[in-house]
Amino acid sequence: MLKGAEGLGNYPELRNRIIFTLLMLAVYRIGVQIPTPGIDAQALASFFSRAQGTLFGMFDMFSGGALRKFSIFALGIMPYISASIILQLLQVAVPQLEELKKEGEEGRKKMSQYTRYGTVGLSLLQGLGIAIGLESMVAPGGIPVVAHPGWAFRLLTALTLMSGTVFLMWLGEQITERGVGNGISLIIFAGIVARMPSAIIDTFRLMKTGEINAALLLILLVLMIGVVAFICFMEKAHRRIPIHYARRVIGRKVYGGQSTHLPLKVNTAGVIPPIFASSIIMFPATIANFIRVPWMQSVAQALRPGSFIYESIYVILIIFFCYFYTAIIINPTDIAENLQKNGGYIPGIRPGKKTAEFIDNVLSRITLIGAIYVSFVCVLPSVLISKFNVPFYFGGTALLIVVGVAMDTLGQIESYLITRNYEGLIQGARLKGR
Repeated sequence: MLKGAEGLGNYPELRNRIIFTLLMLAVYRIGVQIPTPGIDAQALASFFSRAQGTLFGMFDMFSGGALRKFSIFALGIMPYISASIILQLLQVAVPQLEELKKEGEEGRKKMSQYTRYGTVGLSLLQGLGIAIGLESMVAPGGIPVVAHPGWAFRLLTALTLMSGTVFLMWLGEQITERGVGNGISLIIFAGIVARMPSAIIDTFRLMKTGEINAALLLILLVLMIGVVAFICFMEKAHRRIPIHYARRVIGRKVYGGQSTHLPLKVNTAGVIPPIFASSIIMFPATIANFIRVPWMQSVAQALRPGSFIYESIYVILIIFFCYFYTAIIINPTDIAENLQKNGGYIPGIRPGKKTAEFIDNVLSRITLIGAIYVSFVCVLPSVLISKFNVPFYFGGTALLIVVGVAMDTLGQIESYLITRNYEGLIQGARLKGR
């Protein structure tokens, strides 16, 4: 790794791209420290201290602590991700969007434009909703979070948060175009990684106070390395379906006659299922913060992270969304039709409907493996913390995102080096893109 890093100086373009990416991420972290006007910071911090296990806690994780501080980047990049997911879901119901998807580069540009419009609309609605919600929030000491509520505060907050999200969207697009890796993913990556040092410090603080011993800390370190290695293995795992192309003679040229494979990832849905599952299961706890109704408080208490009911529903929802999202982004019928049009076939399987059924069956089996893997990684931290009182912070959705983005970024850097006849960052191995 070090030998490869030294060789980066021989490629000014790559070095400049990496520096540009780091500078843009630094701009993002600076913006996280800029507060939105009109908020009592201490009262808001007291509120968030009791909001763990709710949607606020999850959004605060993805925004890198910006929501807790209620900075100008409090919404983070989540409205952009939500708009992208909504458009993907609408492609199933709206034929016009499905046609845009098939138009190539021009269609992709239009879809990106619609995603930007959706981001602006969602961020305005979310900003206005958060502003109205903040006006009703009171810190444990009875201090209101908003000193001067009213429409002036609501409009100012909504416009500020919308502007922050649009700026982050632009920042991500600049990183993708002029830097290294996917800009949107790297912004989420930076927000999550920024919180890891505090988790490490808390672990060592518990060791100094005697709550955990050196042996337990060593076990946690080995477990952390094992979980990261397991995620790396599963994220690269895929099933290869052999594809043969029939030889065709057109004029004096011979086409086809070659063999390749169709790779189907074990975890096709990525981190979308745990995000959706967390949003749904945390909704009652979030509502309970605003509505002081006894039965609502009982439901929120039953669905607290670490409880058997919470973990069971969480796993079921993850498995459901793994299948649901995979069915949206991969259509076996379209794959079978494209293979048939290009003279391709799966050995032993008849083209057309039989091929689509075969791909669907294979996809269903490997998706179950991927769903179990995602469920295990997401449930592991809360089980260790609640059942065994072990402070294990290195798991869950956050770690899936961090490892996945790191692998993707390193894969892009290595691809750049390979195209220029360089040995690569890691000798004797090749990182494949996700």
